[in-house]
Amino acid sequence: MRFGGKVALVTGAARGVGAATARRLAAEGAAVGVVDVDAAGAAVVADEIGARGGHAVALGADVSIRPDVEAMVAAAVDQLGGLHVLVNNAGFIRDNLIHKMTDDDWDAVLAVHLRGAFLCSQVAQRIMVDQHYGRIVNVSSTSSDGNRGQANYSAAKAGIKGFTRTLAIELGRFGVTVNAVAPGFIATAMTEQTAARLGVTFEQLSQGVAAAVAVGRIGQPEDVAAVIAFLASEDASYVSGQTVYVDGGGRI
Repeated sequence: MRFGGKVALVTGAARGVGAATARRLAAEGAAVGVVDVDAAGAAVVADEIGARGGHAVALGADVSIRPDVEAMVAAAVDQLGGLHVLVNNAGFIRDNLIHKMTDDDWDAVLAVHLRGAFLCSQVAQRIMVDQHYGRIVNVSSTSSDGNRGQANYSAAKAGIKGFTRTLAIELGRFGVTVNAVAPGFIATAMTEQTAARLGVTFEQLSQGVAAAVAVGRIGQPEDVAAVIAFLASEDASYVSGQTVYVDGGGRI
């Protein structure tokens, strides 16, 4: 029970990596705020955690809107009794080649991934600095190193890495560590969208990726959640400013 007595907020937690992370932290004793713009989806995950004996509340919020973030954090503190761990996972894709990408495609993706991480971290760090303890884990991606058709997403995820490093430098003296994970191909609704964009089935895409990945399989949300849980725990108290790739060893 590494998170007994701790309160965690996980954004984008109605499905995929966020939902798996919320479940993992709750299973290890955390009271969890399940945050998503899809409040109904967040409620489903919170109810699942409760049915398993955990403690969770659903919190609807658009992380790119400051009043939403302020209200969400205040509600978490009020309903759960504090804030110790923040996982910035909220995001989505609007893939396209650069000559087809619209202003809205660019702005919307940067707003949720990068502005959302900024707003949530800025509000959460006030509490963490005051109590001289906190763990922030940001979700980047292997696409941060560049990926065809993802100029907006790649830029946002690369920004997350620099943001992570900077926050680690600024907040470390106040007992707050900041790290990131960079997942590779993970079986989520987002990668299903990628398959559709490429004109193949998800099974076909998964088989092709698995054949090219060093460990010979695609990743699952629980693979990423396990690394996030480590970085949010006391086991990683001397780890900060790092981006950990969760990609099965990369392409071979």
